[in-house]
Amino acid sequence: MSSPHPRRWLILGVLCLSLLVLVVDNGILNLAIPSLMRELGATPADIQWIINAYMLAFAGVLLTVGALSDRYGRRRFLVIGLALFGGASLVATFAQSPAQLIACRALMGFGGSFLMPSTLSIIMNVFDQSEQRKAIAAWSSVLMAGGIAGPSLGGFLLDHYWWGSVFLVNVPISVLAIAAALLLMPESRGQARPIDLLGAVLSTAGMVALVWMIISVPERGWSSPAVLASGLAALVLLTGFILWERRNPHAMLPLGLWRERNFSGASFSIVLLAFSAGGLLLMLTQYLQFVLGYGVLQASLALIPYMIAAIVFNGLGATLGKKLSNRTLVTAGMLVFAGGFVVLTQLTPDSGYGLFICGLLVMGVGGGLVGPAAYASLMSAVPPDRAGIGSALNDTVQQTGGALSVALLGSVLAAAYSSGMPDSAPAPAKESIAVALSLGDASLASAAKAAFVNAMSSGMIVGAVGSVAAALVAWAVLRPIAMPAEGAVPPEEAREQVEKV
Repeated sequence: MSSPHPRRWLILGVLCLSLLVLVVDNGILNLAIPSLMRELGATPADIQWIINAYMLAFAGVLLTVGALSDRYGRRRFLVIGLALFGGASLVATFAQSPAQLIACRALMGFGGSFLMPSTLSIIMNVFDQSEQRKAIAAWSSVLMAGGIAGPSLGGFLLDHYWWGSVFLVNVPISVLAIAAALLLMPESRGQARPIDLLGAVLSTAGMVALVWMIISVPERGWSSPAVLASGLAALVLLTGFILWERRNPHAMLPLGLWRERNFSGASFSIVLLAFSAGGLLLMLTQYLQFVLGYGVLQASLALIPYMIAAIVFNGLGATLGKKLSNRTLVTAGMLVFAGGFVVLTQLTPDSGYGLFICGLLVMGVGGGLVGPAAYASLMSAVPPDRAGIGSALNDTVQQTGGALSVALLGSVLAAAYSSGMPDSAPAPAKESIAVALSLGDASLASAAKAAFVNAMSSGMIVGAVGSVAAALVAWAVLRPIAMPAEGAVPPEEAREQVEKV
């Protein structure tokens, strides 16, 4: 491709719309849990499977699907993903039992695994290097904003409509994105390689075992036989995958990428960022609802300033990337992000919204600076014909870091809350602040709020440590890369073959 695609900004809009439907849906579902239990008769175990079925299907096949998209076409996989996601959402709307909804959620996760890696790999294809950072900033903004917009939209839908509306909203967006993709996007693919069937089986089984271990920890504990067995299976399968990829001349995953410092450094920084931020929403939404007494919709709206700060500084980060190295931006952004955690450790039950939003704004600034630099560093190290697998790797490390964060920070939060409650408190109240508040005892409620805020401070300290660790990794590992001037085009031989439509 000798010049940027003439419709690249319209294409970016379609890609952001496709990504938005994915991230918004995940944010909506948590709010629908009470309605699902009431109207669909779902048990707590059913709810766990409704959430986990999506994550297992999504994370399990990401690497395989990313590699296949390089071979068979990224636009094709984007359209397939949208069709699967939208179709499963439509069926989920009319589910009559928890089992039917679980099956639909698994199919939605499978569709999401087709969709998400394609968005970033297509961006790397239709934009030249001088504009990729701007495009990645927009992509990153949607990724961050969707997590906040989901609960806000979900709160509105559940206040006015039935639980199925949280799935039905995905359908028209998916249809619109499919039509726009077919009309506007070029097809792109890498070099045709033999399918690495054994690698696909080992990576899928290993990732399913790893994710199952992580998401089982909050319920079963780290010492549970099921958790330990799943962790052992993940270790064996993923080790086997790496050993096979090392000897396979047509490996699905090019392991040589990890020797590239900008790729490995960005990957470790992203996983640490995801770890630091992954459990944040879990803690903050409970603080807003249980400690400050906000309703569901009010709590989701209270997080919007974070979204605005992140979007603004995503754009600023893309602009600063012309003058500052990725290493500098990622390091500075992660240190600022850690500063936000430190601010939030000062919260008390009586702090109110002011100190809370100060901490979130600082985090929005830090996260906004990190995103474009980290993703640009990672993807710039990936050969153009392997952009699909590179994007899938990025998504995989984010998912793994986020899931591990929820498991570990959730465990820290629960343990610290329980130990902070009075010995005289009823056992159920020691396990859940929601239970403690529902008992109607004013002194117990006050003690529960104090214990929860102190426990949240412990979680914030863990997040701050993770953020500082990410900054240290970025500074030690990342190396500057020369960016072309605005409008410059990389040599033709460095670009992959593209079929313009």
